[in-house]
Amino acid sequence: MRILSIHAKSFSYDVVKPAIEEPEELKGEEKKNFENVLVLFVTIESQDNESTVIQALSEIENLVLQIKPSELLIYPYAHLSSDLAPPSKAIELLNRLYEEASKKLNIPVYKAPFGWYKSFKLECYGHPLSELSRTIKPAATTQKRSIEKKFYILTPSGELVNPSDFDYSNYPELKILVEKEVYGKELEGGENRVNEYCRKFGFEWEPMSDHGHMRYEPPAVVMMDAVSRYSWQVARSLGIPVFRVMGTNMFSLKAKPVYEHALLFGDRLYEVEVDEEKYVLRYAACHQQFAMLKDWIISYKELPLGVFEVADSYRLEQRGELNLCFRMRKFYMPDLHILTRDLEEAIEVAMKVQAKIHEEAAKLGRKYVALYNVTEDFLENYRDKLVEFVKRENGPVLVAVLPSGIYYWVVNVEYHIIDNINRPREIATWQIDIGNGKRFNIVYVDEKGEKKHVVIIHTAIIGSVERYIYMVLDTAAWTEKEGKVPYIPTWLAPIQVRVIPVSKEFLEYAFKVYEEIARNGIRVDIDDRDLSLGKKIREAAMNWIPYIVVVGQREVETNTINVKIRVNNEQRVMKTEELVELIKNEIKGYPQVEMTMPERLSARPVF
Repeated sequence: MRILSIHAKSFSYDVVKPAIEEPEELKGEEKKNFENVLVLFVTIESQDNESTVIQALSEIENLVLQIKPSELLIYPYAHLSSDLAPPSKAIELLNRLYEEASKKLNIPVYKAPFGWYKSFKLECYGHPLSELSRTIKPAATTQKRSIEKKFYILTPSGELVNPSDFDYSNYPELKILVEKEVYGKELEGGENRVNEYCRKFGFEWEPMSDHGHMRYEPPAVVMMDAVSRYSWQVARSLGIPVFRVMGTNMFSLKAKPVYEHALLFGDRLYEVEVDEEKYVLRYAACHQQFAMLKDWIISYKELPLGVFEVADSYRLEQRGELNLCFRMRKFYMPDLHILTRDLEEAIEVAMKVQAKIHEEAAKLGRKYVALYNVTEDFLENYRDKLVEFVKRENGPVLVAVLPSGIYYWVVNVEYHIIDNINRPREIATWQIDIGNGKRFNIVYVDEKGEKKHVVIIHTAIIGSVERYIYMVLDTAAWTEKEGKVPYIPTWLAPIQVRVIPVSKEFLEYAFKVYEEIARNGIRVDIDDRDLSLGKKIREAAMNWIPYIVVVGQREVETNTINVKIRVNNEQRVMKTEELVELIKNEIKGYPQVEMTMPERLSARPVF
């Protein structure tokens, strides 16, 4: 906080015009002419907080005692610093300073309105204390608000049980989640095979960036693209209208709803300064979608409706917690927001979301263990609905009960897998948001023609793009732990078929097979390098190619192909069209994206 204090014989000001989009409301009763007044020209800076106000008040009290003015005026003044706080924060702290000064000082205290251009006239007394400047820094340490959570196990029968009293004999995965979330137990860990798999498919940290940012080699790009497209497909399968949007990833902290929303995420947010204005990089798609939705004209007849974006998202995660494909500082979130009329409709729609989340995990052969974060009032008023949700889970859930009114949501559900090193990993999520409809002024017109704020469901049905891939690769790690050959689903494999000629003399036939497979939109390449057959086959196996096709003299003579199928280690002789039909049936219902590499292996560098 910067303060320029002037002890003025007289001071007056007039409001001219707004200086920001949402200036402080004029009450029409502001005093504008003063005599024997201590004028405090105050600039609120970005790091200021309650401690700054308290320190400033102490300085002001001492100054008032020394110069004995008849009145005091707090005058917002943005010209003492380039490190300005967002307007909403500045207004909040200036009002706080005004309120506290009014209580503690024995003279009248006034405040000029914030966010307006004003003209003023000033006549300074000219004594030694009549012109002073102060710089006030926030306290070196500020105590974070402690939010008390009460933990329970909620059973499908509706019983709330203390975690220490629950019998986990039949629920070992729930026990692992409880040990981490309730007791903060450091889990054993070990070598996470997923890290090796990530690198195999081209997911790497980018060494020339901030740590926690990944780069995606050509195989990884296929997987990212396929999952991104699939997430949109999943969103549309809910049976409600869904609109796809795109937007920016940077939002000004001057915008009050952006600033208020950003406060909830604290030091996990990236901030960027451009032209002396502070921006926040989006945490998910919320800011962009809400900024659009506030401008939409929506009728109750159109609800529920969804808005979707695969949003590049940024979270300043702790360096020691970063993990390839799971916890990054920049990732891609298939973020779906569903607008509903009220909490009751939101609960009804959330049950469809819940079912879809479990359906998608089951397709990979996985089951989730759930953590329900709920507010006290939701537990009290909607306990029957909460139990109904739990009946649809895979068994009892961990419930964390929080005080009401702290966050914008009333229920926030995290779905965890237990990965190959027995650690809980959150993948999918949904929450019911009762606060941001009002904060961003997103409204619909009800049956009576009245405007109402929407209730919003936030969900990432399959998780972030990278976390979904983490779950796929973790499933492969469990498969390998069971002594089986690890694999990934064919629709997600960067290369679905590799054609390998026994020798160069069969290259022409190999290209004929390649072309027939490629015509059907299948990702296929051809190993035309001058290497031994054994080495080519081993390399294809190391790259987890689902179907390895070998062609030689016998295949040319019989117009067939020899196929090695990875998932079941089966070797089969078939016609090319049979393989095409087999793969088409296997990937039915999933997006099929194009190749990201030349079809000839001889044209590829090593990466």
